[in-house]
Amino acid sequence: MAGAMSGNRWFRPLLWPTVATAIALAILVGLGVWQMERLHWKLDLIARIDARMAASAAPPPPQTEWARLDPKALEYRHLRLTGAFRHDKELHYFAQDEQGGAGYDIVTPLVLADGGVVLVDRGFVPEELKDPARRKAGNVEGEVTLTGVARAPQGRSSFTAPDDQARNIWFTRDPATMGPATGLAPVAPFYVEADATPNPGGWPKGGRTRVDIRNEHFQYALTWFGLALGLVAVYFFYHRSQGRVGRPKA
Repeated sequence: MAGAMSGNRWFRPLLWPTVATAIALAILVGLGVWQMERLHWKLDLIARIDARMAASAAPPPPQTEWARLDPKALEYRHLRLTGAFRHDKELHYFAQDEQGGAGYDIVTPLVLADGGVVLVDRGFVPEELKDPARRKAGNVEGEVTLTGVARAPQGRSSFTAPDDQARNIWFTRDPATMGPATGLAPVAPFYVEADATPNPGGWPKGGRTRVDIRNEHFQYALTWFGLALGLVAVYFFYHRSQGRVGRPKA
């Protein structure tokens, strides 16, 4: 009786296809769950950035806090800075305008009242205006007050070109490497992108902060879960083709 009931089961799985499918299914579902976790993390990050960008400008952290400051905790906050630019120490970060034209972001040390130095990305100039002598009107002397967005140092990848300090051309904005090139100290561990307030003479052109955070984790999760469902369907269709689904005829 037991043998007859066993031989009349509706589904009779094959061992190795079942083992392989179970392993692959666990991987696919795990990847889908991981993408959903990443989705919630990304939504929280975007909400924090939106709140920081909408907040009023605040003074920068005092120099006494720079040594233990986490630049990422400050990123995208609006800051109001007062100090004097050292235009003779400006640095040129290779960049492109909105149309893809080559040029440079002008990164200038701003000496604060307490002696600390903040590197300020004042904005973009086309390649022909790299020489500060061709945009003298924009190099305002004396004390200035500006607002901008705090940014953490840029990372460097294997595709990033090496900085050319001899020609004053930089490919990452990182105060840890740019600061020593100015000969000034101490330099803040963050830099500031100036807002779009026009400079005399029109150059540099600020307001180039872009918040472009990709959030495609939901689509990725759907892809992984969809593949998992597809795998289950293939598994059962395979068993059906092998006569392993449905009760055998008496």
